[in-house]
Amino acid sequence: MHRKVILDLDPGIPDAVALAMALFDPRLEVVAVTACAGSVAPEQANRNLQGLIEYFDPPRWPRLGAAPVGEETWLPDHQELYGPRGLGPLDLPVAELHHLHPADKVIIDEVRAAPDQVTVLCLGPLTNLAAAMQRDPAIAGMIGRVVICGGTYAGPGDVGPVVEFNMACNPLAAHRVFHSRTTKTLIPLDVVRQVEFGIELLQLIPQEQTRLGRLLHPILGYLFRAYRERQGMEGIFLPEPIALAYLLQPELFETVFAAGDIETSGELTQGATIFDRRTRPQWKPNIDVATRMNADEVTRYLVGALHNAAKLMA
Repeated sequence: MHRKVILDLDPGIPDAVALAMALFDPRLEVVAVTACAGSVAPEQANRNLQGLIEYFDPPRWPRLGAAPVGEETWLPDHQELYGPRGLGPLDLPVAELHHLHPADKVIIDEVRAAPDQVTVLCLGPLTNLAAAMQRDPAIAGMIGRVVICGGTYAGPGDVGPVVEFNMACNPLAAHRVFHSRTTKTLIPLDVVRQVEFGIELLQLIPQEQTRLGRLLHPILGYLFRAYRERQGMEGIFLPEPIALAYLLQPELFETVFAAGDIETSGELTQGATIFDRRTRPQWKPNIDVATRMNADEVTRYLVGALHNAAKLMA
C-alpha cells in the first residue's frame, strides 16, 4: 500500500534532490507538493517548484500549491550556498500557469480527502502548514503524521548560535505547529550533520548522461564549491533527503519523545528550538526527535533512490 505524502518545501538544491527521490519511490503516493518561501523568495519558490516537476515529469503528477506572495517571512541567507535562484546555476524553463492554488488550501484539501492517511513532510519553514491549521483548525487532528526537517536538539544552529534556518524564517508558524495536536517528528540539524557527503558523492549518483544526472551534477557541483568557498568545508550536508529517509526507513534512526517549543522573540534566540531538560520537566512531551542515525545505511538509501529515479525518468 502506498503512503500518501505531501511535500512542503522551499525549493533549494537539497530540496530538489529529495523531490526527485520521493516522486519515483514506489512506496510513496505524492499527492501534492507545495512551495514556501525560505531559501528563495516566494515568487522564485513557485517557479522552482513548477520547473522541477516539469523537468522530472513523474508518472503521476501531484497537485501543486503556491507559496503566498508578499509575505516577508523569508530570509535570503542560503543564497550564498544555493545561488540567487536557489538551484545553483540552473534557471529551469516553466510553462505559464494562469492560476496556482494556495499551498495552505492544497494541504487542507488533500488531508480532508484522506483523513489520518496523509503524512506532511515539511522540508522548509512551517509557514504553509501553520496557515492551513489556522484556516481549518480541524485538520490538525486529521493529519497522519508531520515530519519536520529543521531546528536543533543538542547542537549549534546555522544562522545563529542556537537557531536553525527553517525555524528562523517563521518562528510564529513553527510555534503554532509545535503546539498543534498532530503527531510530529523533528529531524534536527545536529542529526542531519552526522552525514557529511564528500566529493565522491558525484561518482556515486546517476551519471551526467542520464536525464536526472544532467540536473543533479550542476546543482551538487555548485553546492560543493559554495561550501568550500563560503564555509571552508570540503563536504556538504543534505538535510532534506535525510528527512525523507526517516519517513521511509525510520528503523535507521533513534528518537526520543521530548517536550519542545519555539522561541518567538529574543535578539539572539528568535526561532530557537527549546526542550525542557529539567530534572522535573514542567512541559508535556509533544514531539519525537531524532537523535542518531545509521549514516552508512542512510547514504546507501539516498544513492539507491536517486538511481531508481534516474531509471524511471529514462
